[in-house]
Amino acid sequence: MSSSGTIAHQDSAEPVGALTSTRAGGALNSDALVVLDRVVAGYERPVVGPFSLAIEPGEVVAIIGPNGAGKTTLLNAITGVAHVFAGTVNRRPGLLVSHHAQGPLSLNNVPLSGSELLALTGTDLTGLPDAARPLLSRRLSELSGGQLQILQVWASLAAPVDLVLLDEPTNNLDVPTVAMLEAAIRARPAGRAIVIVSHDRRFVESVASRVKELARQ
Repeated sequence: MSSSGTIAHQDSAEPVGALTSTRAGGALNSDALVVLDRVVAGYERPVVGPFSLAIEPGEVVAIIGPNGAGKTTLLNAITGVAHVFAGTVNRRPGLLVSHHAQGPLSLNNVPLSGSELLALTGTDLTGLPDAARPLLSRRLSELSGGQLQILQVWASLAAPVDLVLLDEPTNNLDVPTVAMLEAAIRARPAGRAIVIVSHDRRFVESVASRVKELARQ
């Protein structure tokens, strides 16, 4: 999890991808949890932008698009992992964020059980799907990729935060487990916002209140 801050750079850069989201009159909502204003972001060079988006309390925003369009980079710009070459990323003071990165972490050498992993993020076990409860007592090194995925997604989704970032959360999950994830997203606490990056359009259509498509350029 991470807390408040403003990330801003004004260096000139040629945008690679483009997606813009504005409110009425072109003004971004000042009550948003996070406001990305004409952001151009990447690592050694720009990958995506300019991109503008206001993430509001309680909504589920899905960002879709082909590989290489910069979807993951946008999430990393929010957390400060990606470099912002131009524009600004403004986060509400005191904002708490959890981030599930794409693909489960390798935990083969981590001597923790499932319950200990969730305890590290202060995860609320209320509402944990019944099918996932047997994983709590098992060592992480014994779990399959799908089992690790659901624990790590749950650790982000049910942590005590204001904003949850989920990058390809349905990877390695079977159909019943995806259905459990959809139900958990719908049952999130009031005011908690979620941003999802996913190639699974059926999943996106099931849970998202807004969908933004990012094209590779």
